Amino acid sequence: MSLLTNVMDHSLDDGYAEAAARKQAEGAGGLPRTVRAKLGLAVGLVLAALVVTVGAAQARVAAPVVAKEREELIDRIDRETDAADELESAVDKLRDDVSGRQQEALKQSGGSDQADLVGILSGAVEVHGPGVKLVVDDAKEATTGGDGNPRETSGFSDTGRVRDRDMQRVVNGLWASGAEAVSVNGQRLTALSAIRAAGEAILVDNKPLVPPYTVLAVGDGKSLSTRFQNSADGLYLNALQENYGIRTAIFVADDLRLPAAPSVIVRTAQPRTEKGTS
Repeated sequence: MSLLTNVMDHSLDDGYAEAAARKQAEGAGGLPRTVRAKLGLAVGLVLAALVVTVGAAQARVAAPVVAKEREELIDRIDRETDAADELESAVDKLRDDVSGRQQEALKQSGGSDQADLVGILSGAVEVHGPGVKLVVDDAKEATTGGDGNPRETSGFSDTGRVRDRDMQRVVNGLWASGAEAVSVNGQRLTALSAIRAAGEAILVDNKPLVPPYTVLAVGDGKSLSTRFQNSADGLYLNALQENYGIRTAIFVADDLRLPAAPSVIVRTAQPRTEKGTS
């Protein structure tokens, strides 16, 4: 009975009235939450628009400067390219002049025949004649190994690529078999030529070559071909073909033409003087 009496004495209207009064007091102390949220969003949009506007203005101001620097850089590249072309042309002219002076000096000191022979052996002149054409190429499915040494015996996988040491053995084998002049991909070899590697590329006198490697050797064609294939270097090349898939082919040619070496540098040779002459 006490519970029923309490409910009857204290009506729910008093609770509703108290809640309404508290809500009215909170509303008088600040803006509704929805209004504050809208104002915050508006301020954020204004700030974002201001940042975009300032960035666009700065870009518009800097654009002429960037364009001018780009034009200056292009002009500088063009000037340097023209200068490099002029220097290369001058080098070619000087190389031809040196070659001509060498030939003239040889003719004056030893006669035409000796000069021609020395020019052929030194690579200073163009040559042509019978010989062999040897083509060496990477395997069809050549890949790049992690260490760059595909044919080591320490377990590294084979890459099927021709290496500088392979070309060294090929060239030395041709010389030993009787070749009188040799070129690789149009690069004439001399007594001072070097075959080296730079990464995956093979360099001949510091000039990079790309496969297939075409080796031309002037000499007695049939005899040169037979001697090379039966030599240790020829058998080495055959082993590369059988074991690693490197492709090779050799042909006997009636007339091969080899260019002169780019430059022949004499380092220690001195003119010979005949005894008894003054």
